[in-house]
Amino acid sequence: MKKLNVILLLTAFLAFTFVQAQEETEKKESKFSVMAFGGIGYGIMDSDSQPNYNVNANSAELVLNYKISDNIGLATGGAYTSLTSNAFNYAGNFYHERILIKIPLLVTFNCFVADNFKFIAHLGPYAQTIYKDEYTYSNFRVDDVYEGWNFGFQLGLGFLYDFDNCFSAGINYSGQSDFSKFETNTSQVINDEQKVKNLNTIGLIFILDF
Repeated sequence: MKKLNVILLLTAFLAFTFVQAQEETEKKESKFSVMAFGGIGYGIMDSDSQPNYNVNANSAELVLNYKISDNIGLATGGAYTSLTSNAFNYAGNFYHERILIKIPLLVTFNCFVADNFKFIAHLGPYAQTIYKDEYTYSNFRVDDVYEGWNFGFQLGLGFLYDFDNCFSAGINYSGQSDFSKFETNTSQVINDEQKVKNLNTIGLIFILDF
């Protein structure tokens, strides 16, 4: 009877060890992760021929990250940014709403700073285009004022807690500025160029490893 108990105990120990080793191997072999982050913040709309004005921002970003090593990766995906503002220009006071679609190319860095707590940084260039652009004045509305693509650079810093081997969540800061400007389309009465600079947001970040 004692011999049977020893065999059962040894079998259970070996099975537990095998499962733990398998989990560790799977974790080490995981090369891909999905990062989702976003937040709220503010920025500055910089125009060539019109007054500059502040904008409120809501953003959401989803990227696929490929791990080159344990701490470094490359990521790309898509992002949605909504900008709103009350301001004025040569035509009077207006409410501005703009929706941007962005494609980033990021380098990611991550490291553990304590048990289950880790730090992640991501930075790189992006290309973006205007999906919706609407100016509402007191007695008329103008759509699709600016158009085309522009380019810029972004960075982000996140502090996360590892809930298990596959999922972590935390707080994220993101900042970006455009390099190039959007131009007004040919059907508009004004001729202008415009970009967003010093756009800063704070929100949540989620990472799923697989």
